[in-house]
Amino acid sequence: MNAGKSPVDNEEADKPVLTRRLDNMFFTLYDVSNFVVRFFKEAFSPPIEFKETVRQCYQVGYRSLGLITLTGFITGMVFTKQSRPSLEDFGATSWLPSLISIAIVRALAPLVTALIAAGKVGSNIGAELGSMRVTEQIDAMEVSATNPFKFLVVTRVLATTFTIPILAMYTGFVGLMGSYLNVHQNEETSLATFFEGAFESISFLDLFSSLIKAILFGFTIGMVGCYQGYNSSKGTEGVGRAANAAVVIAMFLIFIEETIVVQIVAALR
Repeated sequence: MNAGKSPVDNEEADKPVLTRRLDNMFFTLYDVSNFVVRFFKEAFSPPIEFKETVRQCYQVGYRSLGLITLTGFITGMVFTKQSRPSLEDFGATSWLPSLISIAIVRALAPLVTALIAAGKVGSNIGAELGSMRVTEQIDAMEVSATNPFKFLVVTRVLATTFTIPILAMYTGFVGLMGSYLNVHQNEETSLATFFEGAFESISFLDLFSSLIKAILFGFTIGMVGCYQGYNSSKGTEGVGRAANAAVVIAMFLIFIEETIVVQIVAALR
């Protein structure tokens, strides 16, 4: 039965399923570690692909801006509308600006931005690099004395790392504007009064933690998308798997990072 198989194949087949899965997991962790280490080596060594990085920043922002605008605005408006009945029971509707600003700045703005970018940008990066891999465009770049890792991976990871924090700040602003419209409709609060109450409860630690989370999320989205696409295989099926894995794994890691940062900030607070 195993006459046509090599000794290595026979040895792998004889291993228990759990052992094979553990081996694959450790091999994957090793590959990911090498990929991340190579990114930092390439990112801080000349030449710098400045033009391509700027172009990727534009692509990341442009692809996500419309959906982020709509989602951020609706999030702020709906969250305010849902919070109002609870505060009305205690006669504390004047606390709405502070409540909404804390929720948006501390958690919703970076998290909503990252989840949208993971779906829009992460899948696009995975599919784009995956298609380049299966059509041997990356191999052609290596033959032509071009560093495909620096040109394709480093530029995209830097773009998501730089752009996601900017988009998160924009999401926070749009979300607060959506909240203001709801507050103004019910209490006729002026814009200056709303933002004065909104930022009264925001500390430097809140802004700093939100920025750190956005940077981590952006780096994760870019790194996961590039890793999945750059190492994809098995033709067009591999491209689809790379795009899907880029979204699922990025979202999973984003929630883990959110939990870790929240615990650290709570301890500092």
